[in-house]
Parts: sequence; C-alpha cells; structure tokens
Amino acid sequence: MALPKANRLKSRKDFQTVFREGIRRHGSYLTLRALRPLRPKPPSTDAATQTAQTTPSQIGISISTKVSKRAVVRNRIKRQIAAFLYQLLPKLSPGWRLVVVVKPTVVELECGSQQFLQELEQLLTQAEVFSGHS
Repeated sequence: MALPKANRLKSRKDFQTVFREGIRRHGSYLTLRALRPLRPKPPSTDAATQTAQTTPSQIGISISTKVSKRAVVRNRIKRQIAAFLYQLLPKLSPGWRLVVVVKPTVVELECGSQQFLQELEQLLTQAEVFSGHS
C-alpha cells in the first residue's frame, strides 16, 4: 500500500531540510533522519499554530544505486518500507518529517525479509516519533 499524498515528503528542499536539521538514528540496514515538529506556544490560539499541530507526518524514502544497480530491486525495497510505514501511520505523532535512508547492507538479506522493517520500528521508537512520546 502506498503512502497517502499528504504523508509524502516530495521536494528536494524538504529532504535537504530534514538532512540538515533533523536528528539521526542509525541501524545496521537503515538510517532514520527525523525532524521534530515545531512546538507551538501554549497560550496562542491563532490559525498558524493550529495548522502546525494538525499537519500530518511526512515521510520520504532514500535509496541509492549503491544498494543495487537494478531499479527493480530498489523499488521493491522502497515499496516494502512504504507499506510498513502505511501500517504505522496511525501511531505516528503529527507534524514529523522523516527520511528513511536504506543502506547497502539490506541487499545481503533475502528478499522479503522482515528484519529491516523491525529495525525501522526500533529506530522510530528511539527517535520518539510514535504518539505518546511527545
């Protein structure tokens, strides 16, 4: 299942912002870059702060040709990650901007292995992206 358009990180500028300002969490197969949502001031009730709270989390997946020269392989990995993140969307706190960077070590796993998806969930937990950690 693909991510909804509202939950996709699309522009190069957005990716660069997350890479420049976001926190990093490393695993053996994946690296997670996460940019915290802006914390609105509690007493203020203007429209700008309310939209910041209701902005959905946006997710991008970065996978280079170092992982595999074959686009078929890269796209399969990307689809697996996107489908897994789609299942986790309800758990994510709103407003986060995330980039999942796939490391070349993923290819060492057999196709369809769930190990890197479990690692992704651990990285999201470490970065405190899930609701309830805010």
